[in-house]
Amino acid sequence: MIQDETLIIDSGGANVASLLFAFERLGVPARLSNDPADLAAARRAVLPGVGAAGDAMARLRASGMDVAVRAFRGPLLGICLGMQLLFERSDEGDTPTLGLVPGKVSALTPSPRLPSPHMGWNTLQSLRDDPLLAGIGPDDWFYFVHGYHVAAGVDFPSLLARTDYGTAIAAAVRCENYCGVQFHPERSGEAGARVLRNFLERC
Repeated sequence: MIQDETLIIDSGGANVASLLFAFERLGVPARLSNDPADLAAARRAVLPGVGAAGDAMARLRASGMDVAVRAFRGPLLGICLGMQLLFERSDEGDTPTLGLVPGKVSALTPSPRLPSPHMGWNTLQSLRDDPLLAGIGPDDWFYFVHGYHVAAGVDFPSLLARTDYGTAIAAAVRCENYCGVQFHPERSGEAGARVLRNFLERC
């Protein structure tokens, strides 16, 4: 079992408490911080997020964490908005984001059958093998809450898995040491716990 601490980057997201509990259930110490020195010393880190891209980026810039995240060379997992912040730009407020993964974040187009935000349980279609998704299959369900997305209608190099919500949505990505999931593993039961364990033990 992994015993060393995981740093959770404080980007102002509302899902921090449930994420801390998720690591506690796995028996892994985790700590919340917005200090770039803590990130520089960390072995691994998680960038969570629930809220607006502009607010989260402003918070990261104010603390210097945006620079620290770009310089970080350990495994880093972005969750929900945290995954979206890894890309180059978000249409939410026309916000420049961290630029670590090629691509752009766009608003979901709502319909009477599929309102925005996409809120609820969905499955994944795996596109390539990756340690982050080891043991995850088409019958595993994950919890999503998001009104913006990275389009996955065309495969791109960092795309690991997609989900369907009237359109193909990037559900998991990896670019070098940076990986991200659009769903909330901390709220996705045993399947989500498996993803977190994979991040801790395999990435």
